[in-house]
Amino acid sequence: MEALTFTATDIQELTGHFGALTAKVPLHPITSASEYDEATRAMDALLDTGAADQDHPLANLVSALGEFIREYDDVHYQLDDPTPADVLRAIMKQHNIKQSDLPEIGSQGVVSEVLNGKRELNVRQIRDVSKRFGVSPAVFFSA
Repeated sequence: MEALTFTATDIQELTGHFGALTAKVPLHPITSASEYDEATRAMDALLDTGAADQDHPLANLVSALGEFIREYDDVHYQLDDPTPADVLRAIMKQHNIKQSDLPEIGSQGVVSEVLNGKRELNVRQIRDVSKRFGVSPAVFFSA
């Protein structure tokens, strides 16, 4: 394989382009919460332009930035796997509903037992809740 060489003009041109790009999109390992916030804002802006589509001209930029964000997430934001009760609680909060608003599971008492870990959801309940809220049934199974 032949070595790649850059002329002084190439270096000057690359430096200018890279400087312009990194003024908008942080393309380096993220080392702080403020850099993380900046990177996620840039990612959101890129995604808003349609760059999540693999045929978009900036798709590779999104991919590279996503790797830096993922690396920071892996180190700083490790989350435990949610229990089925945690998932149900999150759905209830997101939809601003009470225990009595879940006839798919049963009475308020049954929902309370599920949320307190005294009872597990059965297959029918999981199917019905998943269908109602448009989530995969897999979210109700612990890893």
